[in-house]
Amino acid sequence: QSQFVESGGGLVQPGGSLRLSCVASGFTVNTYCIAWFRQAPGKEREGVSWISGNGGSTNARDSVKGRFTISRSNAKNTVYLQMNNVKPDDTGVYYCAAYGRYYCSGYVESDYNYWGQGTQVTVSS
Repeated sequence: QSQFVESGGGLVQPGGSLRLSCVASGFTVNTYCIAWFRQAPGKEREGVSWISGNGGSTNARDSVKGRFTISRSNAKNTVYLQMNNVKPDDTGVYYCAAYGRYYCSGYVESDYNYWGQGTQVTVSS
């Protein structure tokens, strides 16, 4: 069965850092576009960042550009989201998801086939 397991969330102060991990099983991450989404309390889920199957292309939403970095370890079959200089607006449940193609084309949730269970990130002083 193909699935993701996310980890690395927690409570962090504004300006701090976290690294989220997303371990895949049942498929290899370097054959799919992988994205991170997040859902803040009372809001719809939104795309945060994606990385293409070969890692050659990445994307990040404007509000996290320069602060968040997506990367991948093929050896560990894991995708990461390095979050620096976090802000209270970054609070939410973070999910990773796999798009059923090698190249990414956006953050339309129905395009993503496999989802993790999410990991909670809370930014607060």
